[in-house]
Amino acid sequence: MKIRGKAWKFGDNVDTDQILPGIYLNIVEPQELAKHCMEGIDKEFVRKMAKGDVVIGGTNFGCGSSREHAPISLKAVGVSAVIAASFARIFFRNCINIGLPVFESPEAAKAIEQGHEVEADMASGEVKDLTTGKAYKAAGFPPLVQGIIRAGGLVEYAKQQLKARQEG
Repeated sequence: MKIRGKAWKFGDNVDTDQILPGIYLNIVEPQELAKHCMEGIDKEFVRKMAKGDVVIGGTNFGCGSSREHAPISLKAVGVSAVIAASFARIFFRNCINIGLPVFESPEAAKAIEQGHEVEADMASGEVKDLTTGKAYKAAGFPPLVQGIIRAGGLVEYAKQQLKARQEG
């Protein structure tokens, strides 16, 4: 599965409060969380971005709180993937659990510029900057993780697996 979208570039140490400010933690509906995505760092992000766009981060993207609200808001607003130099460990795992692909590539994160067209391949881990024609390597996802992301997250993946066992 390949992901393609326009790059929205942010810097190092983007924390979960910048992705989704803590004042919205009483919201549980993903579409309501989406309205405030990246509000702590760019109040106009939701208005400017388009469904399928890709967020590019520097080092330690998603640091801070371990709550899932931040990655849920990214997915709900329509971000198709996050590419960063490095991720906070729990944020990375939360993204996989909700079905949001994340690619760790310091070279891609450094080279890709705001507004460039980007393509990322979940199986191979290849990240292409289609604007410059350069390609970068990130770790690909094993088939299990690809299945979780395709299903829309761990809960949906488990439901599909249980249903398949019951039917077959």
